Amino acid sequence: MEKYEKEHLDFVEKTASECTLFLKKNDVFPIDKPCKIAAFGNGVRNTIKGGTGSGEVNSRFWVSIEQGLEDAGFELTTKGWLDAFDNVLTEEHVAFVERVKAEAAAAGMMPAMYGMGKVQPEPEHQLSLDGDGDVAIYVLARNSGEGNDRNFEKGDVLLTDSEIRDILALNKKFDKFILVLNVGGPVDLSPVAEVENILLLSQLGVVTGTTLANIILGKTNPSGKLTTTWATSDDYSKIGDFGDKDDVNYKEGIYVGYRYFDTVSEKKPMFPFGYGLSYTTFSLENESVTNNGQEITVNTKVSNAGNMTGKEVVQIYVSCPNGKLDKPFKDLAAFVKTDLLAPGESQVVSASFKLSDLASYDEAEAAYILDKGDYYVLVGNSSDNVTPVATVTLSENVCTIKTRNCLGDSGFKDYVPTTARPEYKTDNTITLSASDFNTTTVAYDVDYPVDDVVTNLTDEDLALINTGAFAPSAEGLSIIGNAGFAVAGAAGETTTKLTSKGIKSIVMADGPAGLRLSQKFYRDEEGVAHGVGGGLPQSMIDYMSDEEKASLAAAIKAAPTDVEIQYQYATAIPIGTAIAQSFNYELAKSYGDIVGDEMERFHVQLWLAPALNIHRSILCGRNFEYYSEDPFVAGMFAAAITEGVQQHKGCGTTIKHYAANNAETNRYNSNSHVSERAMREIYLKGFGICVRKSQPKAVMTSYNLLNGIHTSEHRGLIEDVLRCEYGFKGIVMTDWVIDMFSGADNKYRGAIAPEVVKAGGDLFMPGCESDYEGILSGIKDGSISRKQIQQNATRVYRMANELS
Repeated sequence: MEKYEKEHLDFVEKTASECTLFLKKNDVFPIDKPCKIAAFGNGVRNTIKGGTGSGEVNSRFWVSIEQGLEDAGFELTTKGWLDAFDNVLTEEHVAFVERVKAEAAAAGMMPAMYGMGKVQPEPEHQLSLDGDGDVAIYVLARNSGEGNDRNFEKGDVLLTDSEIRDILALNKKFDKFILVLNVGGPVDLSPVAEVENILLLSQLGVVTGTTLANIILGKTNPSGKLTTTWATSDDYSKIGDFGDKDDVNYKEGIYVGYRYFDTVSEKKPMFPFGYGLSYTTFSLENESVTNNGQEITVNTKVSNAGNMTGKEVVQIYVSCPNGKLDKPFKDLAAFVKTDLLAPGESQVVSASFKLSDLASYDEAEAAYILDKGDYYVLVGNSSDNVTPVATVTLSENVCTIKTRNCLGDSGFKDYVPTTARPEYKTDNTITLSASDFNTTTVAYDVDYPVDDVVTNLTDEDLALINTGAFAPSAEGLSIIGNAGFAVAGAAGETTTKLTSKGIKSIVMADGPAGLRLSQKFYRDEEGVAHGVGGGLPQSMIDYMSDEEKASLAAAIKAAPTDVEIQYQYATAIPIGTAIAQSFNYELAKSYGDIVGDEMERFHVQLWLAPALNIHRSILCGRNFEYYSEDPFVAGMFAAAITEGVQQHKGCGTTIKHYAANNAETNRYNSNSHVSERAMREIYLKGFGICVRKSQPKAVMTSYNLLNGIHTSEHRGLIEDVLRCEYGFKGIVMTDWVIDMFSGADNKYRGAIAPEVVKAGGDLFMPGCESDYEGILSGIKDGSISRKQIQQNATRVYRMANELS
């Protein structure tokens, strides 16, 4: 193991427990020393470090829970059960793959494409719970990934009968029992609610197993908080649609996540947003709430009232008044995490926010507004446990930003709740007026510059620079992990055919929880990098026919015997949801720093991450990549990761998927119907926060349509909102648009390269000859203005220089 690997591994191991939390606990854990342990559940040996698809980071190794416990000195007494369960999984997997292939044939799709992201549900079994010990654990694991969504069925969101039976039996048998959740998103725990110790371990990359052992032994203390509400499956919102093949209606409007449970639902969730327990307890005491104009600062004294060193997260919410527009009962406005506090130790922490950041979007006025009235400042350690500490009274309505409506008509009116609002009283009142705010009027239709180098390019050159680098013989294989020339396993590059004219290439790598690259590679006589062992995720290869596997093998060159084999081992960091659960901005920045360091080492310039789509539904298959149901949390952690990466010279992030990409079902051709208000307050807000705070080098659009227009072809999204309103200065690229990924019989067509160029999209990725020809034809016939494509090309040219 190289020095950088050891340093990165040590840091992640030291800090990963901040991404974990107890949902329930009593006083029987931690334990003093390693002992005999009865370990059951699918996640003990088949531990999940992160999701499938592009989420499969190729680390040198990773530590399963079985290995982590044994390395820590525990003696597992359940090897027989684990071996028997492996046999059950193997038998079920064979049958599962055959079912997927049959479904793919019926859908008219290649099994490898149809099966992308499909996850084998947990099987039922009748294995005896043989094995004794001083401690027992049951590790419940769930996987998901790019290409498919989860479902409210046993073995996914719901527990299987076998899991319920075994968890309850172990809970009765052992005095020291803990249910460990090795999951990327919520599961319905209502059937096992009597269990007194439940740890949300999450999926922590390479150190997942090590971290659990450290927590059980009390070497580290969980200090995370939920970034998504956990409820019973029946209690989640059913106002809007989810999973329809062609059209998805976001009728719930802004009432997503805790905004729904706080304001609309008559039932409390099992575990609310912002909730999380540790081995110790804390008390919060308001110190002061002050203002500097519209900026409000909250100072809170946090005291460790327990018996173990730990950290607490202070959360600041604001209850905004209803006026012309309806509002949720509360919105998260700020958060701050304490230092490590010893028992009895206290710390005063400070968190600030601007009231204008809580403005609502008024479609009738095409403006962000603050309604006059009382804004209650609430402080607590979860969305469901807050105390009012101040009242900010706004004496008149205020317009904070004047924009224009540019996102289309959803075709319906958003849901408006009728629930009575809570009433608060405080002893501290701050009065603001319109003079405390500035009103910004956005300037649109900007005339972007064109550099001299670009002016001298031919039509053919311009078509090339707006298309990802492609090999004419690729035959559809230019997909994630098989589209790199300079770096083996890279996701793609910009064209390398214009270097003689001063146009450099940009190398991109995927992997939401670390770089996804080939572990081994060699360079041929022309300097092209070739991965050894292929680049496709195993989750796709499983569904290939023998003929497809043979074609793939033929497309991947075997390493000659006389070449030097080189290595590029990347660190698998915790999944996005877990990082956000830390509520530690600086920690997230440090994880970004790890990725940036490895980008420098492996000569990757753009990382195709972070992803900050909203957890609109717990069923989205890629939620593990995303941060939260809350746009403020999503934007802040995307910014933190971006800052960490971009402190490295020549390295940039690509924030994605822009926007309203909240499901994997038919993602290439699905139309999201969303109101202008909901888009701006929920689904775009995080992107705006990230851009303004960290200025990522690139933005990737999503596959889906928004109100009838593909997001990659949506000038309102790209030019008006992203560039003019948010001030984005980088390049905009498509996601990897490949025709073979789409099924048959779709209501809406896929995105096409000429329309992307017209909308201000700078790169059509990964690029193929037909994309190039389509753009070139548009230039020749005048349907693509030369000025537009030159502006696009200038942005790519400048970014390539900036990253070189």
